[in-house]
Amino acid sequence: MGIIGWIVLGLLAGGIAKILLPGRDPGGLIGTTLIGVAGAFIGGWLSAKFLDRPIENHFFDLATWGSAIAGSLVLLIGYRILFGNSRD
Repeated sequence: MGIIGWIVLGLLAGGIAKILLPGRDPGGLIGTTLIGVAGAFIGGWLSAKFLDRPIENHFFDLATWGSAIAGSLVLLIGYRILFGNSRD
């Protein structure tokens, strides 16, 4: 899967992470989207590196989606912890 595929996957994973973790985010829609893209990259890398689960070249692979969504959730939670009160 190329870079465009990972960006699209990240955008969708960020949206799913936002649905799973509702509420106001410090960065708004753009910040959440960028966190989703970064989470997809980091989740895929961690899955391949430490869990010995290589990321397939298929866009519809369940493990790829799971690692992207998990990475997005972790980054979104961390972002909320660090910058949670910036929009008050």
